Amino acid sequence: MLLDDLRILDLTDHRGELGPWLLGWLGAEVVRVEPPGGSPARREHPLLAAGTDDLRSLQFAAYNNGKRSIVLDPSEPGDRTALLDLVAGADIVFESGPPGQLAASGIDESDLISANDRLVHVLITPFGVDGPRADQPASELTLAALGGPMSLQGVRERAPVKVSIPQVWRHTGAEAAVAALVALRRMEATGEPQWADVSAQEAMTWTMLNAMEADEIQGFDFERAGLTVQLAVSLELGHLAKDGYTCQVPIGITCGPIMPWLLEEGIAEPHWADQDWATYDHRALSGEALDPSYADLAAAIDELCSRHTRHELLVKGLDYGAAFAPINNVADLLAFDHLERRSFWTPEPAPGDPPVTVRRPGAPITIDGRRPTRASVVPALDEAGPELRVEPTRTRRSPTGRDISGDLPLSGVNVADFSWIGVGPITARCLADHGATVVRIETEKRLDTLRAQAPFKDGEFGLNRSNFFGSFNTSKQSLALDLTNPAGLDIARRMADWADVVIDSFRPGTMERLGLGPDDVHATNPTAITVTTSLLGGGGPLSPLAGYGFHAGAIAGFTDLVGWPDLRPDGPWMAYTDAIGPRFLATTILAALDRRDRTGEGCHIEGAQLEIGLQFLAPELLDHQIAGRLPTRIGNRDLHLAPQGAYRCAGDDEWCGITIEDDAAWSRFVAALGTPSWTSNRAYETVAGRLAAHDAIDAAIEAWTSGRTAEEVEQQLRAAGIAAGKVQRSRDLRDDPQYVHRGFYKRLEHSEVGVIPYAGHQYRIRGYDNGPRFAAPMLGEHTYEVLTELLGMSPDDVAEAAASGALE
Repeated sequence: MLLDDLRILDLTDHRGELGPWLLGWLGAEVVRVEPPGGSPARREHPLLAAGTDDLRSLQFAAYNNGKRSIVLDPSEPGDRTALLDLVAGADIVFESGPPGQLAASGIDESDLISANDRLVHVLITPFGVDGPRADQPASELTLAALGGPMSLQGVRERAPVKVSIPQVWRHTGAEAAVAALVALRRMEATGEPQWADVSAQEAMTWTMLNAMEADEIQGFDFERAGLTVQLAVSLELGHLAKDGYTCQVPIGITCGPIMPWLLEEGIAEPHWADQDWATYDHRALSGEALDPSYADLAAAIDELCSRHTRHELLVKGLDYGAAFAPINNVADLLAFDHLERRSFWTPEPAPGDPPVTVRRPGAPITIDGRRPTRASVVPALDEAGPELRVEPTRTRRSPTGRDISGDLPLSGVNVADFSWIGVGPITARCLADHGATVVRIETEKRLDTLRAQAPFKDGEFGLNRSNFFGSFNTSKQSLALDLTNPAGLDIARRMADWADVVIDSFRPGTMERLGLGPDDVHATNPTAITVTTSLLGGGGPLSPLAGYGFHAGAIAGFTDLVGWPDLRPDGPWMAYTDAIGPRFLATTILAALDRRDRTGEGCHIEGAQLEIGLQFLAPELLDHQIAGRLPTRIGNRDLHLAPQGAYRCAGDDEWCGITIEDDAAWSRFVAALGTPSWTSNRAYETVAGRLAAHDAIDAAIEAWTSGRTAEEVEQQLRAAGIAAGKVQRSRDLRDDPQYVHRGFYKRLEHSEVGVIPYAGHQYRIRGYDNGPRFAAPMLGEHTYEVLTELLGMSPDDVAEAAASGALE
């Protein structure tokens, strides 16, 4: 495995446990250090009605299998010594905070450095370790509000909504794994301890994708509008089939392939067949009046979907090369044949009384065609304690002694980025920002869709003006290269020989047909790390399906989990799995680079967006199989606490998210409101009573919030220790004092549009500016420099390639 010589100490609660768990999939040994009575994560919902005390939580079961548990009480001298001995033998320590289990136990930074002067310490918190929000109370809902995605989700007629199942700490935990391996690489090069600080608020901002900088780029924010995708035009994604909803985007690039089907069913007008569908979208966005219009295409798709089931649309659409993605629920996923054919599920006994056999999501990635395996057993409390207490001090691995330039952990790493749209480019951006030389290979003949999508600088359309593209491609160079041209393909193969990492996100089999598949690359560059990501992965019946992250989000069940129970599903904003996939792929690439530094071995990594996305549904998949509970959209409610919601405030469409997490918080909330008469109902003193009266309580709360600004509500409740947060848009994030303090947005000079903002990373590493380093490139901006300086081509060779049409 990639990290089988790494030891990790996991001192997190539920807010960080996914990070160590992900590294465990890559081979690391993970030791779960728990306080007396066990980690609070063992009591997180969903819970089994019957189960042992230490194995009741299905959340815990989902993200702690394969770990080893030891219980230590650092207030006891012997346990403190044992804990520091474990630190001495560890490579990475993960904690949730503030302040973190170690600091709360009186173990400070000097103690840690004395025990281990090459330690990588990762602290996962709601807002970061310092700054004006650092000690602010937070909840799943308020972080989704303050981070921005709630402002984009739901329908305008109602409150903005979050995803109806926990997602915040799953995103943050996965991003913490990236931070840990970036910091580890920096430690390996410098020999110095590293301190990584991961912010959940910033992790949620990255789920906004093209909306992160929208207001400053185009002069206005995107607004929530149900299940639509807001590109250069707003397009309806949800279409009612005979047995539910399906997801299809009615644009030229997707409707062109199914034109024979639309004609066959008498839906399309005969003259529609005469359109040049390959250029339709570019021409439409350039202002050309077209027949059919986008509205005509949407109506045609609505009619087609109404005649068929979701499965019929999926299968027949595939025959035409078009994506009709069923909007699944958790039960649908367990019956999804493609996952069976990909050997995704891991059957295993599950906790419960009596025990049952369930299918747990398998590894999120494959390495060299094999899906990693790990122990399925969830550790009982202190199960490994006796063994770990007497274990000799572990000898940590030696640093590689790699040189890094300019304090950049990935300097000297070369990346050929053949990917497009979201997952691949975001993954490559991570490498680029940390110092890798990343060359984005693209062509105007098959334009990256994001270059033609909003937000555009100053609202003006242009291939180099889109910050949808720009946000995902900072710190890269752009090489214009036509892969359909023999000379261009020859240059592409030279790029693959030059690269340490080769990334693509084409339909499975495309790179092989070009002679750029992993076997082709490794034949001449055996130490290369090749990476491919696609919607559903190769080798299954639906592998040819090509689509976007909103298709994967629909198939993976996320679309069904956003919205209101009495309305149709609204889905997360935009291409939701594009915000999940890079966290897993970047972690795996960093792990593969770590092994290559030590052994010289390359490998091939494959990540299917569907399978990666399902890692964020693991507790709910277990819960449905064991307890029969089917998660669905419930607005902003929570099944286990009340009240919780987004409440209208003074101003135009202004809202504040509020969570009352327990009875003590309810008492503080009542006091903060001045003990109004409506709170005197004794039933409201219990969670059960408040859940039963949620509608009445919500109405009373909104009567109070509606006369105050969201900022006033947040500040008043925050002072009382209540989790509250304004539902922020990009214009609010730009001025959020926490983001200003942390320098989250970087303003960089772009070659065409001037100084513009780019969202930074969701973590800080002390003493290191982790980018982005420079603005996204214009299409083909660095073609000459790449060919001459990186590939060593002569000016005459470049001129010859240009004359052949290869450099377009």
